Amino acid sequence: MPPKKHVVVKKKEKEPPAPPQPTLQWPPLTPLLPSSDLELVEVLPDQILTIPKFFTSTLCKTYVNFLQKSVSLTTTPGKPKRGDAVRVNDRFQIQDPAFADRLWNMSGLKEIVSRKAASIWGGGQVVGLNPNIRIYRYSTGQFFDKHYDDSNQLLFGNPPVPCRTTWTLLIYLTGAVDGVVGGETVFYTESSKTKKSEEIVVDLEKGLAVLHKHGRDCMLHEGNIVTDDGGVGKWVLRSDLVVSRGSASGA
Repeated sequence: MPPKKHVVVKKKEKEPPAPPQPTLQWPPLTPLLPSSDLELVEVLPDQILTIPKFFTSTLCKTYVNFLQKSVSLTTTPGKPKRGDAVRVNDRFQIQDPAFADRLWNMSGLKEIVSRKAASIWGGGQVVGLNPNIRIYRYSTGQFFDKHYDDSNQLLFGNPPVPCRTTWTLLIYLTGAVDGVVGGETVFYTESSKTKKSEEIVVDLEKGLAVLHKHGRDCMLHEGNIVTDDGGVGKWVLRSDLVVSRGSASGA
């Protein structure tokens, strides 16, 4: 009989440990106006809503100063992947459930959102904000071309339950008062055989929160080019409303 072959079984190499997630010591959310003093403005009913003075001017300045010192921004490539919109800006993102929870519960946003029926927000219960926090800075010449925002599925809470995002939240930390020119968010209504597409412009107002529906109900929109960054830039804090899964809208 031929001698048996010895099969050498290689040990499976251990996966290297995941790199530690960055952490940030966010400034306190003060000063803020009481939620009772804040108005939820319908720019386009059930589609685009704004909250003027959601962040006070002082709080905006505190956050911009903090971000300038504490985060490393990455410039997005001018040539996007196939199917992606052209976006030229500097960005940073972090998974931070604790900050998302603070922003939801301590800013007054939870109470303001509760003023509208659940059906507006996607039919499920709004349970908080997406812990994927994104920071955008647009300098002179930077912009975000026409695009749609996707809805994302996620496990949320403790214990985790299936949820999804339904509305984008943008908080403008700078604006025209800082010398920033341009950078407006422009939404486009759908055209038809008898009606042309119309532009709905949301001006870059310091401290303004913008909520707009995303997913399959998202409107085509863009961030206009910043023609003058005023030496500080257009700074935006981004998250999303998270709703419990099971509703039909925005999937």
